[in-house]
Amino acid sequence: MEKSITLKNLLIKQQKCIGLLFNADKVIDALVKELPNPMWSNEFKMPYILNTQANQQLIFDKFRGVAWINCNYFFQDRVLNHNNEEIDLKWFDKRQKKENFKSCPEEYLQKLKLKKYANNTVRSYVSRFEDFINYYKDIELIKLNENDIRKYLQKLIDEERSNSYINVSINAIKFYYEMVLGMPNRFYSIERPRKEFKLPKVLSKEEVLGIIENTNNMKHRCIASLLYSAGLRRNELLNLKLEDIDSKRMLINIKQGKGNKDRNTVLNQSVLEDLRKYFRAYSPKVYLFEGKISGQKYSPSSVLQIIVRAAERAGIKERVTPHMLRHSFATHLLENGTDLRYIQLLLGHNSTKTTEIYTHVASNTFAEIKDLLS
Repeated sequence: MEKSITLKNLLIKQQKCIGLLFNADKVIDALVKELPNPMWSNEFKMPYILNTQANQQLIFDKFRGVAWINCNYFFQDRVLNHNNEEIDLKWFDKRQKKENFKSCPEEYLQKLKLKKYANNTVRSYVSRFEDFINYYKDIELIKLNENDIRKYLQKLIDEERSNSYINVSINAIKFYYEMVLGMPNRFYSIERPRKEFKLPKVLSKEEVLGIIENTNNMKHRCIASLLYSAGLRRNELLNLKLEDIDSKRMLINIKQGKGNKDRNTVLNQSVLEDLRKYFRAYSPKVYLFEGKISGQKYSPSSVLQIIVRAAERAGIKERVTPHMLRHSFATHLLENGTDLRYIQLLLGHNSTKTTEIYTHVASNTFAEIKDLLS
């Protein structure tokens, strides 16, 4: 069996260290003892040395030809998603700063940018992390421990924040320590709230048609129609380019959707006819839906406002989001007898288990239940 050593980022006595994790082996053990001032960590159950560039190089030189060095957990600069758009931080620079307010560190923003996190994720992480650092305004972040994190999370629980809000807060905090400071598993034992099971909010077909009919113009009509008839996520809609509409095969090509997956979904004939009218009127150049500047994508907030206002005009009292149209697409297909496997493929889910949630809201699920009062 090939020998291997896994490098780990450790923080010991406020110093960054390199942990060396390996199966018991006399040769490796002897070579580790030749490294500069090796120590043993009872907490992490592995030997370690100080994390310096010289020591990093020394490890590779020392074990070359002896053991494979696994750096998957050590070097954290892997790009998350090459296809995400460039991070827009204008909102961060333009916003008004409160007095004595601690802003997100520059290195935090740069790491988010380097790893190409999505813009929505960046906004969420920055907001949650700034809440956290301002809660501990007078304490150096490097000195905070797991109990401090738990105290902050308890504050969020007392404020009756949702589980998803708390989970994003944990992710934002861990991002700083694990990615920015390079200390993975700094707070590895922080407990996360249980994932909530929430049923998707679904509109009736009449309500969906009401939204489409109450849009302001052909561009808005096509946006609402595609969200519903193709089951698109908002970002998938905004990333569509002209060549992604395959009118010959009546398909829409989704490139690098959620999870970096390509897929095809259906193109409705009536939507295609509307798209042709839209194209003649608006002449988009690159993306199917462009903003005021030709060749640039339409904004997510504009799509949200289109759906919200059209729903209000349609007389729908609850607040409608673009994603509710996707939920409605899947539910209506299921109610019409479409196989769950086909719906899974159209939505781009990894497993039918994700798609099965729509069986909980499809009306025909309960159609065979007898009326106990009749």
